[in-house]
Amino acid sequence: MSVLDPNDFIISRKRKKYRFALFANSPLCFETDEWRNDPRPDVMELGAGTGLFGVAMAHATPGRQFIAVDVKADRLQTGAREATAQSVANIRFLRARADQLLDLLDDSSLTSIWVTFPDPFPKDRSAKHRLTHPQFLQTYQQLLRPDGALYFKTDAKGLFDWSLEQLVAQGWKIEELSFDLHESNLDSSYKIPTTYEARYMREGLKINFVRATPPKK
Repeated sequence: MSVLDPNDFIISRKRKKYRFALFANSPLCFETDEWRNDPRPDVMELGAGTGLFGVAMAHATPGRQFIAVDVKADRLQTGAREATAQSVANIRFLRARADQLLDLLDDSSLTSIWVTFPDPFPKDRSAKHRLTHPQFLQTYQQLLRPDGALYFKTDAKGLFDWSLEQLVAQGWKIEELSFDLHESNLDSSYKIPTTYEARYMREGLKINFVRATPPKK
């Protein structure tokens, strides 16, 4: 049986503080009180984690403005560092919660909202925290342009089935659907892997995907 070294925890805390410092010092990274909605983003990844998926999309479509949102600054700095290394200038990183979005972004400003591999919150009492809960779907509807769409990817089949039920109940239209995205004929841009997605694929897990459009306002 291995013995834990207290110094390991000290090193971990130092590394986390270092990553927070990288976030604070990056011109691409923002806290909510620093956020400048200019240039106005039109594509958002929510629950972005490292933000590397957003960086890949931004690199592929330089004519659009991207924002990667997550509550963990130490994760987002990974994407910010990669964006800087690749000279990807059309993405920014924002540390914020989903319930703060309406105060930070303009109504009807987004063409696309990506929700990628969020915490499934499997217990029923935690359903309100799921990023496909009706309260969040209403937020997305308010932020999306009339021709905009929600894109949702997850390996959690239970969460995916529940999310489909919420979308239908709230009047969203299911435009594209797959229970095994990477074996489907859907657009290759949907298959750009997030950090978690790449790991899940190595483990042989299937990726669920849906593109849905909101009810007419």
